[in-house]
Amino acid sequence: MRAKSWVCAGLALVGMALPGSALAQTAGRWTPIFDGKTLDGWTAKIARHPLGENWHDTFIVKDGAIQVSYAGYDKFAFQFGHLFYKTPFKAYRLRLSYRVLEPPLPDTPAWARGNSGVMFHSQSPESMGLNQAFPVSVEFQILGKDGDGPRPTGSVCTPGLSITIDGKPQAEHCTTSSGPTIPNGTWTKLELEVLPNGQVTERINGAVVHRYADIALDPNDPMSPADAKRLIAERGGVLAVKEGYIALQSEGHPIEFKDIQVQVLRSS
Repeated sequence: MRAKSWVCAGLALVGMALPGSALAQTAGRWTPIFDGKTLDGWTAKIARHPLGENWHDTFIVKDGAIQVSYAGYDKFAFQFGHLFYKTPFKAYRLRLSYRVLEPPLPDTPAWARGNSGVMFHSQSPESMGLNQAFPVSVEFQILGKDGDGPRPTGSVCTPGLSITIDGKPQAEHCTTSSGPTIPNGTWTKLELEVLPNGQVTERINGAVVHRYADIALDPNDPMSPADAKRLIAERGGVLAVKEGYIALQSEGHPIEFKDIQVQVLRSS
């Protein structure tokens, strides 16, 4: 199962079963969304800076990977950033490899050390405010090792959104995963699956670490209530979020992403 989930490609009719459901979808070809050489198709949005300003080259391409780099920074100063892919997606699989690097900036908040993520079902970068730190989105959280204790990677965080796990709404901003603690500097495989019915599965190195569903705007989210309320008003009160953008996060700790591919899914 682990190898097959990572290397399958081409056109296939796939049956995926989750608890209490029988789901089938047609899977398209795996398509690279990063060419390994340039940031073509990607746009930076960094807090305090206008859309498209890749401030101090926060996002660079090095050795075939997108690297979150702070070589040009004197200090982080809460300038959280995200690199958005140009196309929104609805039902799909995403796969990539990442590794957490060292060191963080000296003023990186303690909770952000070894911390990054892949945002999805995100609002568009054009709709973000100038000083907005995080897009309204779901975060497939990446955590590197920090200290001697366990720090499982693959948690789910929901700035401005809500989800359900086993049919139960999650009150927490972040819900801890069953993922492993991975030493920094280790290339790690991340897989995300969003089915046509909205059910989401996260995998780390082929193993499931989270399943959830019912992504919706949440005006009571403690992280981004004002941003959620603004989007709800713009959508005429519609809460369900069924598609959005993918973004890679800059949270004060260097990280690399490579081999980024998407496979579109359709109900069959």
